[in-house]
Amino acid sequence: MSIIAEFKKFAMRGNVVDLAVGIILGAAFGKIVSSFVADIITPPLGLLLGGVDFSQLAITLRAAIGDQPAVVMSYGKFLQTIFDFVIIAFAIFMAIKVLNRLRLHQDAAPSGPTKDQVLLTEIRDLLKEQNSQATAAPVVKQEPPITPQ
Repeated sequence: MSIIAEFKKFAMRGNVVDLAVGIILGAAFGKIVSSFVADIITPPLGLLLGGVDFSQLAITLRAAIGDQPAVVMSYGKFLQTIFDFVIIAFAIFMAIKVLNRLRLHQDAAPSGPTKDQVLLTEIRDLLKEQNSQATAAPVVKQEPPITPQ
């Protein structure tokens, strides 16, 4: 098998394609949540905290000298990333919770055995009965008749 054919077989497996779709959707979902946090959640939170813009929070470790830029520790961006993570984790938790609830409703639907299961149970019971009758009957060994010599 050539390398190209082997790679094509590998790449077209269902798991690989599903994983690729999941990664693409996850990246798009991450952008949506990041925008939600940056544009919807952070401004009111900053307003409650006295007009603080988290992305601008920083500590200057060394001021700019000539052409050299200042050395800044931007802890506001770190706080923003933490908010993003918490909201993404909560959104995923809620999505999984809804999926599990839907899955429970689907699993609860079958209430009794199917016709095939009933038939197989009857066959099993008949076979057990036949086996118990066969082992219950004693096996009698017959000795060969003794012939005078």
